[in-house]
Amino acid sequence: QVQLVESGGGLAQAGGSLRISCAASGRTFRNAALGWFRQAPGKDREVVATIRWSGGATYYADSVKGRFTISRDTAKNTMSLQMDGLKPEDTAVYYCAEGFGIILSSMSSISQYDYWGQGIQVTVSS
Repeated sequence: QVQLVESGGGLAQAGGSLRISCAASGRTFRNAALGWFRQAPGKDREVVATIRWSGGATYYADSVKGRFTISRDTAKNTMSLQMDGLKPEDTAVYYCAEGFGIILSSMSSISQYDYWGQGIQVTVSS
């Protein structure tokens, strides 16, 4: 069974930085698209950023462009999201997700992702 495990997160002040990471339990990422999604209280889950494991093509939501950076480490078999210039509106539960066979134009689509982590809280205070 595929298990994705998030780590990092926590509390930061506005303007600060946090880093969250995702690892696959017991196996390697391969030929996958990986993504970070978030859900704030009372809101729908939304895409934050996605990356192809092979080739590294990325996608960013407009709300995080220039502030967040998604990356993957093939040696450590992890994916990370570096979040800089944090804003209170970035407060949410962040989820790592993995999908297969996703075409580039669909990498931002939540429905394309098959496996999800349990989520990790990111809180930004003003």
